[in-house]
Amino acid sequence: MKDFRERIRINGTPVAEEFIVSFVQNNKSFFEAEAFSFFEMTVALAFDYFASQQVDVAVIEVGLGGRLDATNVISPEACLITNISLDHQQFLGTTRAEIAAEKAGIIKPRTTVGVVELDAETFPVFEAIAQEKNASLHLASQRQFTTDLLGDYQKQNITGVISLLHVLSQFSVSKLHIIDGLQRVVKNTGLRGRWEILDNQPKIIADVAHNPAGLQAVFAQLKKEQSDKLHIIFGVVSDKKVSEITTFLPKKAHYYLCTANVPRAMNTSELAVEFIKNDFSFSTHDSVQKAFEAAKTAASRNDLIFVGGSLFVVAEILP
Repeated sequence: MKDFRERIRINGTPVAEEFIVSFVQNNKSFFEAEAFSFFEMTVALAFDYFASQQVDVAVIEVGLGGRLDATNVISPEACLITNISLDHQQFLGTTRAEIAAEKAGIIKPRTTVGVVELDAETFPVFEAIAQEKNASLHLASQRQFTTDLLGDYQKQNITGVISLLHVLSQFSVSKLHIIDGLQRVVKNTGLRGRWEILDNQPKIIADVAHNPAGLQAVFAQLKKEQSDKLHIIFGVVSDKKVSEITTFLPKKAHYYLCTANVPRAMNTSELAVEFIKNDFSFSTHDSVQKAFEAAKTAASRNDLIFVGGSLFVVAEILP
C-alpha cells in the first residue's frame, strides 16, 4: 500500500483523511479496550464509511480465511470464492480441503454463492456447506471478455465475477456496461501492482501475487516474455514456505533477495538458505530499494526486471 486510504474507496475515490481522523478519535478508547487488530479496526472504519455515505453496493474482500474474518459480520447479497491455495496454514489448516472449509465460512443461509474452480478436493466442501445453509451454489462458466488488466490470471477472475452477476436477479448489469467496465478497471478503481509495467528498456514488471497459486500463475506468464536476461527482485513475508515456492521459480534468472520494511517480512538471510539449496543465482540486499537499484544497474536495455513475492516488496518500488 502506498496510502492507507486506498483500501477504502467509493466510485474509485479514496476515503477522506478527515473521516479517518474523526473515526479514530471517536473510537480509539473502545478499540484499545477490546484489543482489536489493525485489520479489524480498518474493517470497522470501512463499514462505518460506507454506511454514512449510503452506498448502493459494497464490494468487500475478505482479509484472511473467511469463517473468522472481521468482514464476516455482514450478511451479503452474494459470495464469490476464487481458487484455493495452501497459504496461512498456521491459521487455516494444512490441506486445501481444510482451507476451503474456512473460506466457505462466508456462506450465509439462502445466499447466492459463486465458485470459480471445479476442483476435486475443494468443490465438494463448498457443495456440502451450501447445502447445509440452503444456499444457491453456482460454478462459474467460461466467458470471453477482455480487460485493461494485463495478467493472464485475470481471465479466471473475470469469469467468476461475470458468472455471479448473471445469477443475481436483484442487479441488472447490461453486457455493454460489463464490456465497458472491464476496459476501465484501472481508471475506475486505481488498482496497482497487478502485472503493472513500470518501464521499458529494460522492461520492468511488478506483480503483488504472494501465495503459491498466484505466484505460479505469474511466473508462468513471465516465461512468455522475451528478454536477454531476467532479473528478479524478490522478497516474501515470514509465514511463506519458500521451499514450495522455489519449485516453480525460473532457474535462468538472477535474484535480488530483499526484506521489505515491515515486521512480517522474512529476513533475507533466511530466504537465502532456500536459494542456496536450489542452486539459484542470487545476491542479497539490505532493502527493497537497494535491490531494485542493483537490478537496474546490472540490466541491459533488452533485459527484463520483475518485482514480486509480496505486496510489501512491490509497494516500496511503485512510483
